[in-house]
Amino acid sequence: MAFNPAVFKAYDIRGRYPDDIDEDFAYKLGFAYADLRQKEENKDHLTVLVSRDMRLSSPSLHQSLIAGLIDSGVDVIDIGLASTPTMYFAAAFYQCDGGIQVSASHNPKDDNGFKIVRTRSVPVSEDTGMYQLRDLCATITPQKSAQPGKLTHKEGVLDDLYQSELAETNVDPSIIKPFKIVIDAGNSMGALDTAKIFEKLPCTLIKLNFDLDGSFPAHQPDPLVDANLQPTIDKVIAEHADLGIVPDGDGDRYFFVDDQGQIIRQEILRGIMAQIALKEKPGSTVAYDIRPGKITLDMILEAKGKPLVTRVGHSLIKESMIKNDAVFGGESSGHYFYKFSYGTFEAPFVFVLKFLQYVSAQNKPVSEIIKPLKKYFHSGEINSIVADKVGKIAELTAKYQDAKNISTLDGVTIEYNNFWFNVRPSNTENKLRLNLEAVDQPTMEAKRDEVLNLIRS
Repeated sequence: MAFNPAVFKAYDIRGRYPDDIDEDFAYKLGFAYADLRQKEENKDHLTVLVSRDMRLSSPSLHQSLIAGLIDSGVDVIDIGLASTPTMYFAAAFYQCDGGIQVSASHNPKDDNGFKIVRTRSVPVSEDTGMYQLRDLCATITPQKSAQPGKLTHKEGVLDDLYQSELAETNVDPSIIKPFKIVIDAGNSMGALDTAKIFEKLPCTLIKLNFDLDGSFPAHQPDPLVDANLQPTIDKVIAEHADLGIVPDGDGDRYFFVDDQGQIIRQEILRGIMAQIALKEKPGSTVAYDIRPGKITLDMILEAKGKPLVTRVGHSLIKESMIKNDAVFGGESSGHYFYKFSYGTFEAPFVFVLKFLQYVSAQNKPVSEIIKPLKKYFHSGEINSIVADKVGKIAELTAKYQDAKNISTLDGVTIEYNNFWFNVRPSNTENKLRLNLEAVDQPTMEAKRDEVLNLIRS
């Protein structure tokens, strides 16, 4: 297999198996990661935690990665099948020098990849070592250490996660009411986490696609695509359920459907969770990405919190949260992050249980809770193929130079009183991504079309 540097993305490694990523790649990655971390930590002996998802190629890649780490002299703690948030927790909680999850998240079945963290599960991303790893993988010649590492298989991780995360975030499952809930695990890793989340709750679960199957027989495990939420929507309506829950392929993103079968927008969920966090820790900093979702900002300010706007990307949000000591963060794509004593990362156990606690206390259907928060109208994310991304963003900035506010934090964000939008470039393709929001539907549609015409002209 020829080495393909393009598999090293901004936040992870992803490509087709076995064309771009194979067992030899995984073995060399073990050596490259060991080299990177040994130099960063200035120590010879490392312990790295490793886990994998249910993709058909994951077992062999997982074994090859472990072999590479051990042959380079690194001790490995293997927790086997696990969601990405479980890997984050375990690498941090067990005080490892880093962690690697074998997964391609929600990508098609023939893809695979790796998500990589350092101590305390701090991400390895484009600005913090991903491209160093790329260069190391391209040039490294693996040489077995005279002192190979040791392999330890660790069990009971979800029990440790449940006890530790809940204790640190004041979750009280005993007050959760006996809801009827539809969960579509998409034959993916969310099946393990949601089964544990609801293990001791009085809720009635209607389970869809809980058998782990990397061929994804039901649908792609990507809840950002509305069609993949349709089975949950249909089942919620048919069963008169209180809520639908849909995790993504590696279990680090969650989408909710209300009792009327309506998808709950992430900026509304994020606002609710921000207010819960601020009630517990008044005056704290809460992070969210720059894509339009003004209800989040409204709710943070209403709760007297400190809003922290970040660039798009789960790694970038976590890095900003750590730097600014934020207690909670949410990304528009469904990532929810919490600060623990041992690290800051996605925590679906805390997110789901706190939301259910909140709904239990409201004493009304989820749809009624959400209704007054539907104040703004959103275009969704719209992609356009653009040859000159930088030039087009400059054109947009000039066109809307009379805006109330202009930010270049991530692409360009333009704000007027009645509408606001962000246009940012794709990291890997000749595409610009538009997200626009407005105070009413006609304005949203008119301004969406206006901006799209400019982008595509």
